[in-house]
Amino acid sequence: MSSRGPTPAQLGYRMPAEWEPHAATWLTWPRQNGISFPERFDKIPAYWVAMCNLLSPDEEVHVNVFDEAQEEEIRAHLNRGGVRMGERVFLHRFPAYEPWCRDHGPIFVVNDATGKLAVVDWNYNAWGGKYPPYDLDDAVPQHVAKLLELPLFEPGIILEGGAIDVNGKGTLITTESCLLHKNRNPALSKEEIEAYLRDYLNLKQILWLGDGIEGDDTDGHVDDLTRFVNATTVVTVVEEDPADANYRKLQENLKRLRSMRDQDGNLFRIVTLPMPGIVEHEGQRLPASYANFYIANKTVLFPVFDHKNDRMATATLQDLFPNRKVVPIPCLDLIWGLGAFHCITQQQPAAGGKK
Repeated sequence: MSSRGPTPAQLGYRMPAEWEPHAATWLTWPRQNGISFPERFDKIPAYWVAMCNLLSPDEEVHVNVFDEAQEEEIRAHLNRGGVRMGERVFLHRFPAYEPWCRDHGPIFVVNDATGKLAVVDWNYNAWGGKYPPYDLDDAVPQHVAKLLELPLFEPGIILEGGAIDVNGKGTLITTESCLLHKNRNPALSKEEIEAYLRDYLNLKQILWLGDGIEGDDTDGHVDDLTRFVNATTVVTVVEEDPADANYRKLQENLKRLRSMRDQDGNLFRIVTLPMPGIVEHEGQRLPASYANFYIANKTVLFPVFDHKNDRMATATLQDLFPNRKVVPIPCLDLIWGLGAFHCITQQQPAAGGKK
């Protein structure tokens, strides 16, 4: 364990749920010479323009930029897209090689008693060292904490934001296939990893699913599987076709969920979402999932895949968010990068404590 002083939990910080009020959303703009979108990059900046337009009326949007040349390019995209810079959308020269801000960006925690924020800076190794270099991506939380003049906590272990989901009341859900993979923290036991999560995110209950979906190069991030939509309800994806490779593993996760309990010992309400079938490009199966949505202050950015289940999945989620507009956005180009809206966003909670 880190010996650098009191942990966030000891100081009264906790990780808020995604639906709690945001001050901002953080994004990292993709690079044309990055590796995430080979041969399709020309269609990708439009997603970031759309996010700025959809999110900025209700919260600030902060965008990490690689260098001066990219900043000029981004400003041109945003201007063409009608985004009003300098009022709700801000660019920062905090370079990262790839755009997956959920995983390399800061994890914010809040102290409800004081209303103060802090940043937890987990180490980042590009999903088990798969895509070097990643030193710049790993440094992003430090830049953000310095900009916002926030305390910075450094657990010293590998963890990506997409690997966890919390209900804001003390319960976290994750997967064995990712957090226990030997390419992350091979010297740590399950119990030791749980201790870090409790200490740095202020948790009472940690729940473990099994495997992730086919095509997921993160080793099974939970944000493609199961998400909290309020403190007592989860949505989880299921595959209807028994011949599909996802069928068994998603049924196993559903079985586990049905016996799981929250921090107060209560069973969860479980709502199922279908899967969008097999989405492939050049023979490669892609990790298309309706679970990879992003909950903003007044909207939910929802990935759809030109599949017959798009409408039903959108309607199911809209029923769960009566006070937000669920916005379905076609993602067949975005998913070629092996992620969707949750993977490319990171929320900054509003200061001021619980609301």
